[in-house]
Amino acid sequence: MTAGNPRGVKHVPRKRFGQNFLVSSGVVAKIVVTIAPQHDDVLVEIGPGLGALTEPLLDSLDHLHVVEIDRDLIARLRERFTPERLTIHEGDALKFDFSILGGKQHSCLRVVGNLPYNISTPLLFHLAEYADQIRDMHFMLQKEVVDRMVSPPGGPEYGRLSVMLQYRYEMERLFLVPPGAFDPAPKVASAIVRMIPRPVSALAASDPTVFAKVVTAAFGQRRKMLRNTLREMLTEAELAALGIQPTARAEELGVAEFVRIANAANALTL
Repeated sequence: MTAGNPRGVKHVPRKRFGQNFLVSSGVVAKIVVTIAPQHDDVLVEIGPGLGALTEPLLDSLDHLHVVEIDRDLIARLRERFTPERLTIHEGDALKFDFSILGGKQHSCLRVVGNLPYNISTPLLFHLAEYADQIRDMHFMLQKEVVDRMVSPPGGPEYGRLSVMLQYRYEMERLFLVPPGAFDPAPKVASAIVRMIPRPVSALAASDPTVFAKVVTAAFGQRRKMLRNTLREMLTEAELAALGIQPTARAEELGVAEFVRIANAANALTL
């Protein structure tokens, strides 16, 4: 997904960039109210497209950063906005160093965007690398992805994405956006999600790499019991000692239980 153009400038959407332009002024207004930008915010928009969200954001901001990969769209943005108001970072958001925007200030960066659905999951993991510099994030994503992000344990949507993001963020699905709000209309509904990084003091995993490895292994074959998926890390007895049923499946465990497993596995390697 990407932002559309309220002035009706023609641009042929490019499938390789996942371009579906947001054209509903009502939805744009609701998103801006949800974000509630303040004039001195350090805010970056991912995938501004033709500027449907960019322009109303700038109505409240002194300055805005955007990350855009499409050179044609970049040219259009440069025609409409001055460098004093809009800094355009040309390139792939998956490779962008977001730390250059927040500088050394802690938790100051705000991130927004209608994320291309074809790269949404890897982009969310990429942004997690900068979470300690981010104040909040508001994204439009495929509803199915948002449901997976905020799902509690036990449901069919609950999986690796749920655990990894819930460990790092407080998240809330805010409202749905119908396919008709875009041109061309996608085949799926969208949703707005708010993501607020949890403080570092609340992150209890002793080694984030081990935590990620445990979660990946547990959900790699989600219908198998933990005694099988995690047998290379912990024995049945060691799982039981942590209060974890060896016969449980990954979808039954909450984030805190995955942290306990990961910390025990990490301790055995020290």
